[in-house]
Amino acid sequence: MTAQTSAPADPAGPARSKIDETLRAILRDVLGLSDERAADLTPDSGLFGHLPELDSQAVADLLTEMEDRFDIIIEDDEVDGDHLETYGGLLALAEAKTASN
Repeated sequence: MTAQTSAPADPAGPARSKIDETLRAILRDVLGLSDERAADLTPDSGLFGHLPELDSQAVADLLTEMEDRFDIIIEDDEVDGDHLETYGGLLALAEAKTASN
C-alpha cells in the first residue's frame, strides 16, 4: 500500500464553495429556478439573454439579494455586462465583493 499525499487545502476552497452554494440559492429564489436548473449551472452557463427569467427587473432584484445575503454593497459602476453574461462572471463578482468586505 502506498501513502497518498494530498495537496494542501486551498484556504479559499470552503469559502468559494459557500459563495457558490449561496449564489445558486439566490438564483433559485429570485428567478424561480428549479434546484436542478440551478445545480446544472457551470461557469460558462449564460445568464442575461440566456435565461428568460433574468430580465432587467430581475437583475436589480438579483443584485439586491446578493447584497443582503453576502452582506456587501454593489455599486452601479462595479457591475458590467461580463458579470451578468455567465454564471462564472456573477460568481467572480460575488467572490471579489466578499473578499473585499
